[in-house]
Amino acid sequence: MDPTFHQGEYLIIDELTYLLRSPERGEVVVFRYPKDPSKFFIKRVIGLPGETVSIAGTAVTVTKVNGETKVLTEPYAQEFATKPMSQTLGPEEYFVLGDNRPVSLDSRIWGAVPANLIKGRALFRLLPPSKLSFLPGQSN
Repeated sequence: MDPTFHQGEYLIIDELTYLLRSPERGEVVVFRYPKDPSKFFIKRVIGLPGETVSIAGTAVTVTKVNGETKVLTEPYAQEFATKPMSQTLGPEEYFVLGDNRPVSLDSRIWGAVPANLIKGRALFRLLPPSKLSFLPGQSN
């Protein structure tokens, strides 16, 4: 998730919010890796249940359930041209991407994340002290 997060940073994860509401686009979530649930990953939510996520070059477009299309503005992401792709999400699936797109292992590679594997969102960054923050990496 570079440049948003770096190895060795200490995060507090909010595991309660998603018991009350669903993850939202732009939130940084911690989840169990779908291919090996013993591992945890941290990525950013891009696509919500029922939406279609399309990627062409560096542009990420989301077609919402109501048919509205939105090209995402992603100041946090390192731009990287990728092969064109499109994925429509199921009713309990999320499309996640890392901010370091050139090297990120994310939904472009292994598909959508089932809702039941999402454990929480990044709530606080405690270490290093110079980067102390509430809802680190949050973007709308």
